[in-house]
Amino acid sequence: MSGKKEQKSKERAKPTLDEIALRANTSRSTVSRAFSRPDLLNPKTVEQILSIAEEIGYRPNNMARALSTGRTGNIGLLVPDIANPFFPPLIKAIQQHADAHDLCLFLGSSGESATRENTLFQRLASQTDGIILASTRLSEAQVRAHADRHPITLINRDIAGLPRVLIDTQAALTDAIGFLIENGHRDIAYLSGPKESWSNQQRLEASAEACRRAGVRFEVIQLSEPSFEGGEKAAEEAVAVGVTAILAFDDLTAQGAHARLSAMGIVVPRDMSLIGCDDALPAMTYPALSTLSGLSQEAGRHALKLLCDAIEHRESVQDMKVVLGAHFIRRDTAGSVPMGRK
Repeated sequence: MSGKKEQKSKERAKPTLDEIALRANTSRSTVSRAFSRPDLLNPKTVEQILSIAEEIGYRPNNMARALSTGRTGNIGLLVPDIANPFFPPLIKAIQQHADAHDLCLFLGSSGESATRENTLFQRLASQTDGIILASTRLSEAQVRAHADRHPITLINRDIAGLPRVLIDTQAALTDAIGFLIENGHRDIAYLSGPKESWSNQQRLEASAEACRRAGVRFEVIQLSEPSFEGGEKAAEEAVAVGVTAILAFDDLTAQGAHARLSAMGIVVPRDMSLIGCDDALPAMTYPALSTLSGLSQEAGRHALKLLCDAIEHRESVQDMKVVLGAHFIRRDTAGSVPMGRK
């Protein structure tokens, strides 16, 4: 009997919102908001409340919050390939800002499969308040159908009427093509990524247009897969068609291409110039890869903010769009056309 009394005593001793409110000299609703929507409060107020909560050992009860507010305190993030170096910085940025908003992040990787992505979305929808779709491989109709039932935010997919963050690489690619042309290149190949990829479509169109305007040959080589191995295979095709410069869909495929070129005795950039995209691999790679800035961390931060807004204003989602402009980063893998090809 005494054991039961002791247990009840411990339960009553658990810190509560009311206790924090009393110590902070504020209302219970303000304390609750400091955990659920801190962006609506003065930062100093939030800091004081969180400090008191830490001091007395208070932890929010997410199950109780879900029952009272209809929200789980969870968000989802779906990416096409967690192994692609573009995504870890993006995931890290979203995770850090989710923590700051007292949100738990659920992560899924579709393996470049629209079918699997659709399945993962349906599973996560019942457990989250909203989902971020990064470089989604779903059709526009599928995305809109999901958005009708659950708050979402897109990264690198431009669908009007939905919250989205876009990394615009078209101007950067035009600059990269311009650099190659200024250095004598007249035969350029683009290693093309997934056809469902909005980023790939933008990069392909910009590269083709820049080459068309300059009157230089432009070869499109379809990657078997957006991977290191896919880049290796595509490099062989690029050599076979006789180009002097390669633009790759991303840094991972560029590194695969570089590895295969080296194995074939082709020296970069002496014999072949190579440019990646996303700046996802360190500049310390040898030789340092010329690329386009990736901005994945910035994209992650903006996406989480848009998702929180979409969750908060579920019934009045606006056409919210953030566009981040990439730029060309010339390092050591892009240079002049080979002497014998001028």
